[in-house]
Amino acid sequence: MLDLTYETPKPKTIAGAKQDWELVIGMEVHAQVSSNAKLFSGASTSFGAEPNSNVAFVDAGMPGMLPVINDYCVAQAVRTGLGLKAEINLFSAFDRKNYFYPDLPQGYQISQLYHPIVGEGEVLVEMGDGTARLVRIERIHLEQDAGKSIHDMDPHMSFVDLNRTGVALMEIVSRPDIRGPEEAAAYVVKLRQILRYLGTCDGNMQNGNLRADVNVSICLPGAYEKYRETGDFSHLGTRCEIKNMNSMRFIQAAIEYEARRQIRIVEGGGAVTQETRLYDPDKNETRSMRSKEEAHDYRYFPDPDLLPLEIDQDWVDDIAATLPELPDAKKARFIGDFGLSDYDASVLTAETKDADFFEAVASEAGDGKLAANWVINELFGRLKKDDAEITDSPVSPAQLASIIRLIKSDAISGKIAKDLFEIVYTEGGDPEEIVEARGMKQVTDTGAIEAAVNEIIAANPAQVAKAKENPKLAGWFVGQVMKATGGKANPKAVNDLVAKKLAE
Repeated sequence: MLDLTYETPKPKTIAGAKQDWELVIGMEVHAQVSSNAKLFSGASTSFGAEPNSNVAFVDAGMPGMLPVINDYCVAQAVRTGLGLKAEINLFSAFDRKNYFYPDLPQGYQISQLYHPIVGEGEVLVEMGDGTARLVRIERIHLEQDAGKSIHDMDPHMSFVDLNRTGVALMEIVSRPDIRGPEEAAAYVVKLRQILRYLGTCDGNMQNGNLRADVNVSICLPGAYEKYRETGDFSHLGTRCEIKNMNSMRFIQAAIEYEARRQIRIVEGGGAVTQETRLYDPDKNETRSMRSKEEAHDYRYFPDPDLLPLEIDQDWVDDIAATLPELPDAKKARFIGDFGLSDYDASVLTAETKDADFFEAVASEAGDGKLAANWVINELFGRLKKDDAEITDSPVSPAQLASIIRLIKSDAISGKIAKDLFEIVYTEGGDPEEIVEARGMKQVTDTGAIEAAVNEIIAANPAQVAKAKENPKLAGWFVGQVMKATGGKANPKAVNDLVAKKLAE
């Protein structure tokens, strides 16, 4: 079990406000389903293709073209729901959401309003201070993405790229349980991590494969608790939605600005208007995009071209049986099996590839804590310097484990180990063979070390006198001995002998 305490969030105080206000935040995260084909056609979903090259007739809204459901996308949505401990609806159906937009050729979006494929679930969000928040998931539904309008290629006209049109999206809708900007960002980070573990979305926010609509409202202290008790949204303030956020930093900044804006309006005697807004990172402000539409504005109705989805529980159970170990479980296991700190386990389980690499090192080295230290501080640090990923590491788990075993056996010191790591990183090779060939083995012969200590002490009587008055100065002698032995002397033996000689 993770050593976490669920804590009810405290009211968010906004500097400069006349009184305390609480923030209430709900999020709609759009996650592109990891699939080679689109939701209702066989067109490719590859990113970066030439404009309008990944478009089937049905994506382009050609007359008489009928959608055909991609069952792999359905399986990915079910897999996501299971990973979020959510209810899987064995009956779901698609609806048409009617609105006009240049990059929506059909004139409607196929979505799920009345019968989503996934029901209520939850996400445990760790806040980094030993506490956690439980954010409830209201629903997950499948829908097709729209295309992309391009406005910066010509001063007089816009262009439309339909490559994204029809790509499968999962819209993951949370309850308004998030209470501050940091928590909102942490929620998206955790959700992205789970999706990547599951393999249902790559989480690439730069490419638009994961983006969030953030609903922000303010209320007086105590109002949120009344909402939780009654389920009555009237206790909460009027919400505004900030569209298409694709950065954790921008999510936090947009919420901060929007909260202040709403407080200024309310404390000035006005009323917040429900609307959709955009965030401008250059000006650090949100601005109005359009009035907020309700479901009836879109004239939803069941899609006549698609039969309802009826799935078997056995099929769901088969998918459940293939779920990987998820982040919370893996982190708890790393803490329990390897004795890691909460922080180290969090760093190592952030990505599945990092976790797999560490576990391979720890298993071969036989020391989880030492393996964590070398993976996080030495390997991750070096890869970051080179702007490289763990998959690009020139040091394999077996090589790093070999270095750690050499340290544990006292064959090399920590300082020599760092030199050895650099050699292996830049030149490759077997660590044990490198140590033998280059004479890097640690000196453990106490006689040889004692001789070096005696020589340094005899040559520095003034320093000996100072060290006898102030024992902290003994470190100077240790450094001189290590220097004289080329860093090969056993540090513990050197410390012990220096302390003994100075005490005589």
